[in-house]
Amino acid sequence: MLSPISAAAGHLLISEPFMMDPNFKRSVIILTEYSEDGAMGFILNHQSEYLLGDVLPDVSYSEIAVYEGGPVAKNTLHFIHCAPDKIDDGIEIADGLYWGGDFEQVKQLVSNYQLGPNEIKFFAGYSGWTPQQLDEEIKEDSWIVANKFDVESLFTLDEQELWKHVVVNLGQRYAHIANFPENPALN
Repeated sequence: MLSPISAAAGHLLISEPFMMDPNFKRSVIILTEYSEDGAMGFILNHQSEYLLGDVLPDVSYSEIAVYEGGPVAKNTLHFIHCAPDKIDDGIEIADGLYWGGDFEQVKQLVSNYQLGPNEIKFFAGYSGWTPQQLDEEIKEDSWIVANKFDVESLFTLDEQELWKHVVVNLGQRYAHIANFPENPALN
């Protein structure tokens, strides 16, 4: 098994380098829930074609990207942030990383240019697993679990760089896979 760390809320899931499922190819997912009832999280590095103003026309600052959180309930909007001093009622899922909060407050902060993409990330839909499904996928080496990561990198690195960054930060045991080609047939 590739991953010696167990899945838990606030941990990252890193897709194995050759995962072919287009929903999760080279994905980094933050788990927001993990229990015997299943798991839930958001893909941090699959940017959609939409900006926030496209999905929330009443928000005047539209330049913040919306990410594809996963293949479930794509018509829902979610967010994580690292601004608990600005956003009330968020749930701390990792040290300095929060899920959700007062949405009206968020819309006002974004509209007033008081909250930017280095502090908040929006997602259309989410990734979800039924009871035991994620544990089985981890046993099958589809995912590597990380419990230590730099919160700032989740908001500042682009799609490809985030996947490589978290893989390299797993240590020497994994660092070499960061340079694997996406398609092993091309190697």
